[in-house]
Amino acid sequence: MTFSEMRQILASGDIQLTKSLGQNFLHDANQLQRIVAAAELSPGDKVLEIGPGLGPLTELLVARAGEVLAIEMDERLVAHLRERFAATPNLQLLNQDALTLLRHKPRDWSGWKLVANLPYSVASPILVELAQASHPPQRLTVTLQAEVARRLAATADDDDYGVLSLLVQLTFKTGDRFKIPATCFFPEPNVESACITLTRREQPLLPRDRVGQFSRIVKRAFSQRRKMMLKLLRTDWPEATLTAAYAQLGLSPQIRAEAVPLEKFVKLTSLLLELNK
Repeated sequence: MTFSEMRQILASGDIQLTKSLGQNFLHDANQLQRIVAAAELSPGDKVLEIGPGLGPLTELLVARAGEVLAIEMDERLVAHLRERFAATPNLQLLNQDALTLLRHKPRDWSGWKLVANLPYSVASPILVELAQASHPPQRLTVTLQAEVARRLAATADDDDYGVLSLLVQLTFKTGDRFKIPATCFFPEPNVESACITLTRREQPLLPRDRVGQFSRIVKRAFSQRRKMMLKLLRTDWPEATLTAAYAQLGLSPQIRAEAVPLEKFVKLTSLLLELNK
């Protein structure tokens, strides 16, 4: 789909894009092909696409995967997609809010790959929901704000390291990423964009029943970024338990959350739960 074709479809359907929904449509054919190549699709794959828009990426996905589930919130775009892909048997199209669906209708995504130009307004919470799902997807290839991509890949002591980094990296390993110029989108976003690939860890770092506690610990630890983590965690945990856990992990009482790597947060979660029994 060319830039002119995209504009013509929007004009003919009198579709005014909504900034609050993060509607910036990728139209550059080369970038779309790079995204699909990064997803490493095969004919037997099941693909989840969130925010298909006018369907330029959808067109490539249905040609390469066995099954595509596309979730679009905008009814105007759904009408166009249903007409455009009426004769595409391996595409299921849902007119729903993807974030609400993920939160309130859990399902087994373990055999799926997410390939999407995510709406920028909800990209982070969508990735967290999938990372914390009981059965998360095997691979994520997503286009989002470059700032968010940096946060997803950040490690301890990086400026971008924080809650999002830890909640997603608990489940996924971050892979390659590449920038996508603003001129490849319509309308052009005011932020830099990037595509990043994340692959589910072969062995979970924590049992699924401890993921919620890990999330609470991480969020508390970063709730006041410049404060010592120990003082913040005292809100939820006994002093003696924290002291014992810190000693076992070799953590300084003065350390801040931004200096604690993922592996130490994982061990801290397990130790606090075991010591507080």
